[in-house]
This record gives sequence, structure tokens and C-alpha cells, in this order.
Amino acid sequence: MNVLVVDDELNIRKTISIFFEAEGHSVTAVSNADDALSEVHRKSFDLALVDLRLGTSSGLDLIPKLLTATPWLKIVVITAYASIDTAVEAIKRGATEYLPKPFTPAQLRLIVDKISHLRTLEQKLNSLQETVRQANPEVTMESASAAMHKAVELARDVSNSEATVLLRGESGTGKSMLARLIHQWSPRSSKPFGVVSCPSLSQELLESELFGHVKGAFTGAIRDQLGRVATGEGGTLLLDEVGDLPLSLQPKLLRFLQDREYERIGEGITRKADIRVIAATSIDLPAAVKVGKFREELLYRLNVFEITLPPLRQRPEDIRSLAEQFLAFFANQNHRHLLGFTPAALHLLETYSWPGNVREFRNAIERAVILCKADFVDAVHLPQTMSELHIPPAIGDPVPIEKIEELHIRRVLVSTKSLEEAAEILGIDTATLWRRRKQYGI
Repeated sequence: MNVLVVDDELNIRKTISIFFEAEGHSVTAVSNADDALSEVHRKSFDLALVDLRLGTSSGLDLIPKLLTATPWLKIVVITAYASIDTAVEAIKRGATEYLPKPFTPAQLRLIVDKISHLRTLEQKLNSLQETVRQANPEVTMESASAAMHKAVELARDVSNSEATVLLRGESGTGKSMLARLIHQWSPRSSKPFGVVSCPSLSQELLESELFGHVKGAFTGAIRDQLGRVATGEGGTLLLDEVGDLPLSLQPKLLRFLQDREYERIGEGITRKADIRVIAATSIDLPAAVKVGKFREELLYRLNVFEITLPPLRQRPEDIRSLAEQFLAFFANQNHRHLLGFTPAALHLLETYSWPGNVREFRNAIERAVILCKADFVDAVHLPQTMSELHIPPAIGDPVPIEKIEELHIRRVLVSTKSLEEAAEILGIDTATLWRRRKQYGI
């Protein structure tokens, strides 16, 4: 490791330097904050030992400056004036450890081993993230669509606030990606970003995922478990498909949004957490409120700042650029040299309705790249269902009546601004339209 020692006492600098050099580490020792900042801008360090008192300046004030220059740096505050208050303040400002003077070589070695292990885990994580990035195409929010531009601008506007955000849009439109961007643009960007998928877990497991549990709280709870709320302290939590949150769990989320208080399952201790909540949904929450599927007061708490993402079928100007982006990625991944799309393939891509949005689009291009043996992807390489659905059934065609009904409902929903307006045109009540949407996966 590369180690930086910042202490105004010469003997301390020499003693620590001798220890680290004997352990096989590279050491740079300085006596003041200015020299420390000069060194971190000149060289990369893994560990810094910073004295709490540096002449007339404070080592606490130096911590955030060092982390700004080297975000991965692990800082150990050393001091002969140890107290609980200064320890807490050091950790708040970004220190990893707090070591009172005088300390023994064994204490120092223990901290070094811990930080070496931590740096190794971080490097493995970075490597894993890079592998994941290379295995998946990087879809940006860049768009020629005015509606998408508006959504991204709203996201930038709200990112610096603490407001709860509700992202609305069909499945696959990029709500999770926009939530990550809001986090990255926010002052919380250096803190964790967590995701809880509300439909994927049972009520008990979902509550545990959110708030945690203690050992023995329920069958299978063999140890204490922190929830996403606790592990994401200071960061952002995305509640994906929040419309599927069980009714019995909704009051607990409402309480957390109001007071930032919660209890772990099986424990009576009330805890607090500082975490920003972003919720995403592909369903009409006001309609869910009307049919008793969602609490009205929770909707008001979540819907402080609403952003709606348009479906891909309303962004025809983006189809060609997205297609070229995915084609380049998957061609490279599959070691293919493809020049583009035939006019027939582009026509099908641009006229298909894409009910699965960008997610479905991505899968279609990946499949086409795998099947294509020529220089250009043709319509025949795209999923057969695209060609079949490209010619919608008409009244009198030999198809089940449900197909006609589904097509009619889809077209009315696209052309109306609310579920209430669509229900009025269709001549049914909102609850019936809700059930039809569930039935047809709309």
C-alpha cells in the first residue's frame, strides 16, 4: 500500500514510517495540511494517518479535502486527545478509523490488515462492475424526444432537493435508470443507492428487506438482518413498482416517509434513518386508490414530485439511434461485423408498438445479431411476433373476441390522458378497466 502520514511531530512521523516500511509499504510523511494536499495531488495513496491537531489547523478539516482529491482513500485519525465527540465527528467527515495515542504496533497492524482487506474488496467490486458494464449495453437518457427531454430536465431540477420523487411510466421505459441518475446528480451521490423490487418478495420478506429483522422474528430468521433503509444511510432508496406494495405494509412506509422512523421485525426499538426515497410505478396509482389497492395518503407522500417517462412508441425519432447503439454493442460482444439494417428491418423497428419498450427493443436487437449471417440485419432476423403483431386484427378476422377488446383498450388508453377518460370512452367503470389492464398485461 501507499501510505501518507500527516503529523506535526517529527518523532511520530519517523516511528510510523519505520513501522510501515518494515511491513513492506511505501510511506510519505508530511507535517502539515498543505503538504498533505500537495502529495495526494501528486501521488495515489491507499491509506492516510492524520493527526487530529496539526499545529494551528485541524486534522478534521483536512479529511474532506483529502477525500475530494482521492475518494477511495482510507483515513485513520490519530490523536493524543481522544474523545467520543471527536471520534464521532471524524467518522462523520469520512474517516475510516480512529486511533488514540499512544498505540502499539499490534494495533496499527490490525488496522492495516483491515484496510488492506477493504481495499481488496473494493478493487474486486470495481472489477465486477466493469465486467457487468461490458456485458450490458450502456443505454443513456439522451433522446430526440421532447417528452424525454422534459423528463430528464425535471430529474436534474429535483436531484439537488430532498423531495420524494415518483417516476411513472410503462415497464421498460427507463425508470430505474433515471432514478440512478437522480442519485448521481444529487449531494448523496457518494452514499449508497439501493433498490427494493416490491412485486418480487412476499409481504414478510419485503418488510425485512426494507426495515430488517432480528434473529427469531419469523421462520428462517436465523440471524439479525439490517434492511435497505439502514444499510443505505445517507443515500437513496428506489422502491421499484411501488404500486405492488402490500396494503398491510403501506402504513409502515407512510410512517417512515413522514417521520423517518421504523422498527425492525421482531424488535420494539424505534430507529431513525436519513435516506431519500424514489418510487417507480407502471400502474395508475390514483386508479389503484379508487379500487382500494393503494392508500391515498401514501400516494400523496410519494407524489411530491412526479416525472413521467414516455413509452418507446411515442419516441419514434429515437428508434434508429437506439438500434444502431444496440447493434454496435451486441456485434462487438458476439465478434460479428455488421454494417447496419435493411430498409425492411428499419421499417419494422420504427412501426412496431414495442409494448415492452426499451427492454423488449434490446432483446430483439440481440436476437437479430445472433441470427444474422449477412452484413445487414433484415426483418427476418427480428422476432416473428413483431411481424404478426404489425398487422393488428380487425373486426371480422378469425381471432378471439378478447384480441379485439385488448387492441381497442390499448388504442383508447394511448389516446387519452387519464384512466377515467379512457373508462368513460369505453363505457365501463374505472374498476373494470383496472381489471382489464391486469388481464391483458397493459
